[in-house]
Amino acid sequence: MSKINIISEYFSFLKKNKKWWLWPIVIILLLLGLLIVLTGGSALAPFIYTIF
Repeated sequence: MSKINIISEYFSFLKKNKKWWLWPIVIILLLLGLLIVLTGGSALAPFIYTIF
């Protein structure tokens, strides 16, 4: 199974079962992951890690 297929199945599960309360959690986790990936190799990394 490809990763895209798993992600699309997860989002269709959320939509079908009306798990609307999970959407904000998913969005926040994606944004935090993106923040860590984008700033992981930069000079800003020590400052971002102190936030958490």
